[in-house]
Amino acid sequence: MNIFRTAAELFLIYLLYKLIFDFIIPIFESSKKIKKQFGEMQTKMQNDINTYQAKPSADQKGATPKKEEDYIEFEEIKK
Repeated sequence: MNIFRTAAELFLIYLLYKLIFDFIIPIFESSKKIKKQFGEMQTKMQNDINTYQAKPSADQKGATPKKEEDYIEFEEIKK
């Protein structure tokens, strides 16, 4: 009877070991990596937004708006 208890304890220790090293630690490392990548992506997006806002757009430079004669009217084609 003592041998079965020892075998059961060893089996439970093995399952606990597998749970920790094959499931919990990889999930922890993956979540850390994903958080880091999201942080980098957010920083890059913020830098892009700041760069875009710093550049004057074509409207701010005084670009001329399109004239009325530049517009070509669409006509339906009848068969």
